[in-house]
Amino acid sequence: MNTNESPIKLTEWTSCGGCAAKWGASLLSDMVQQLPSGFDPSLLVGLAPFDDAAVYQLTDDIALVSTTDFFPPLVDDPSDFGAIAAANACSDVFAMGGRVILAVNIAAFPEELPTDVIAAIFAAASATVLEAGGTIAGGHTIRNPEPIFGLAVQGVVDPRHIFRKSGAQAGDVAILSKPLGTGLVTAAGTDADKKVAIAGMRTLNRTAAEQLREHQDHVHAVTDVTGYGLAGHGWEIAERSGVTLVINSSALPLYPGALDIAKSGHRTGGDPRNRQYVGNHLTATADESHIALCMDPQTSGGLLAAVPQNIADLLIASGSWTAIGHFAAGGPSLEIR
Repeated sequence: MNTNESPIKLTEWTSCGGCAAKWGASLLSDMVQQLPSGFDPSLLVGLAPFDDAAVYQLTDDIALVSTTDFFPPLVDDPSDFGAIAAANACSDVFAMGGRVILAVNIAAFPEELPTDVIAAIFAAASATVLEAGGTIAGGHTIRNPEPIFGLAVQGVVDPRHIFRKSGAQAGDVAILSKPLGTGLVTAAGTDADKKVAIAGMRTLNRTAAEQLREHQDHVHAVTDVTGYGLAGHGWEIAERSGVTLVINSSALPLYPGALDIAKSGHRTGGDPRNRQYVGNHLTATADESHIALCMDPQTSGGLLAAVPQNIADLLIASGSWTAIGHFAAGGPSLEIR
């Protein structure tokens, strides 16, 4: 589909979009704690504690990685929406150290949404999953007043080398594989700035995950940065690991326009929820605009990893990673300097 021929602007069909549509992390954590937690020794990663995806051991060498992610559109172009939704859903598998093998679509569309628009969303998602190493094998579609799309993704991982949010050690370097600012830029950026952010959101975390797997014995903790922002997801690593994450705000990689938008005072709806999530665990001496960038909900954001300095140096030299801080003894807590 040539999307230039389509008059449809998907963001006009919805009230909020992308990972900013997620429940607040505090509310979600409270709800998860109330869910029944059945015990199965083959369930290596589940709700106690929850991580980026569930992991179920099948054999001594193979474990299944299972996740799902879907949201309303945060971009106008149907192809961009399908690709971003697919990249975002696959990211959870990569964050666990897994390889994507299979996905099914989760779709809810208004009946009056043109079929060529829906076809473009599906086609872009399929191409993205193929690029991730997997295939789309079906799905389910329902009617809904607002368009919602995502995928349930299955992957595989060596059960001896699962990446988790816990395990960061004092002295580790915090490295990030994508710039920040997707929420602010898609909400208030120029067309040129949005184009760069969209290209970043369409980009898979596959290469970053494969680079981490090359050093898997030295990777201490990993998560992907999405709706809770760098601060929220970084806090989860710090809390699970019993350490302090110190973010160097001047080192943050940013999408074009993101800092200017933050300086203008613009904030997305997820900003206050993310601030509430980190709460009094946060000590911040950075200026407010950089704090806002750490709170900004990301869609299809990068991987955040805790690795020793020598491994960080190798990964940064690849050009795919940026050092954005370090982990220190004490805590758990979060600092933004």
